[in-house]
This record gives sequence, structure tokens and C-alpha cells, in this order.
Amino acid sequence: MIPTLIDEIPIIAVMAACAKGTTVIKDAAELKVKETNRIDTVTENLKAMGCDATPTEDGMIIEGGKKLVGARIRSYLDHRIAMAFAVAGLLAEGETVIEDSQCVDVSYPEFFDTLSSLT
Repeated sequence: MIPTLIDEIPIIAVMAACAKGTTVIKDAAELKVKETNRIDTVTENLKAMGCDATPTEDGMIIEGGKKLVGARIRSYLDHRIAMAFAVAGLLAEGETVIEDSQCVDVSYPEFFDTLSSLT
């Protein structure tokens, strides 16, 4: 099932950070060869937001349930990272800044307008 969800893993990881309990994502080594190494990028940014997240060889382990805090998020010019962490920023206490957020234009140029219309 994971190969069919590979592009959704960043937002699934954000949801896992907000859920209670431990989420284990595995069999997702393909994340390493996307626009960025999304295993490292997702866990790095979740940690910046105060989440306990550990990269593994083929996925990550996320300890959810803590309140996320605003942070400076490195998108690495990866549109899915930028979008997932923009959503995380809505859930976090404090300000979240997404570096190089214009990268979302590659897949969803109206993303930030749509997101702001929902808040």
C-alpha cells in the first residue's frame, strides 16, 4: 500500500505528529529519491516543530500527541514538504515560516490562497 501513497507520506506524517500514540511508516525507501530525501526532510522539520520523529532506513517513527510549535521549515524546494508543513503551521502554536515556499507553484499555484481561505 505504501508505494501508492508515497507522495502523501509528508502530510500523513504531519497527521501522525498530531495524533496520539506512535506511528511507524515503513517500506517507504522510495522517499529517499524524490525531490529531496523526504525521510530526512520530514523528520528534520517535525523535530523543529517539537515532535519526536526518528528516521529509519525505509521510513520513520513518529511519537504523536505533543502540541506542535511554530518553526522555520526548510522545504528544500520540495513542493510536498512545503505544503505539508504549511498545514502543520496552522496547527502549531506560534509562527511557522516555510523557506522557498514558492516551490508549491509546480503542482498547486493557488495552494496558499486556498489554505488562507479555509482559516
